[in-house]
Amino acid sequence: MQFNNRLNRNIAKTIKLPNFLRKWALNRSIRNVVPMVGTAGIIFEKITCEELIVRLPNKKKIQNHIHQIHAAATALLAETATGIILGMSIPDNKLPLMKSLKVQYIKRSQGNQQAIATLSKSQIEKIRTEEKGDVNVSVHVTDETGEQIVIAEMIWAWIPKKIK
Repeated sequence: MQFNNRLNRNIAKTIKLPNFLRKWALNRSIRNVVPMVGTAGIIFEKITCEELIVRLPNKKKIQNHIHQIHAAATALLAETATGIILGMSIPDNKLPLMKSLKVQYIKRSQGNQQAIATLSKSQIEKIRTEEKGDVNVSVHVTDETGEQIVIAEMIWAWIPKKIK
């Protein structure tokens, strides 16, 4: 476990499982927190505080009229990657919020898609220590040919949670 917050504690529980169950349990635990991830069928391949890799298979339920992954599902993939990587470093007493989402589609997608989100050490430190703020989370989205299909800018903010 890299940081003591709710998301990392849940992920740490999956690491203790046998290899054949680990990926299923990881995906299931995230889908329980963010149901849309399960609806779309996003699969978590790698998850750390510095790098997160997610994959979206080209399945009928998320296809557009040309049988490729729908543009909205591509945006969801990028948003999920950036949101979860932020969640890996955000303290439990903070609330993550999408501040700005910009997606420019530059190439028609072919087949499955993958998103890789990254945070620098200085961004992670900022997220963990500042009471509130925002950060532009880098994300690179490709299709199964390995070509970049969108240019995405995801700015995430965090604020203190209200005490009930």
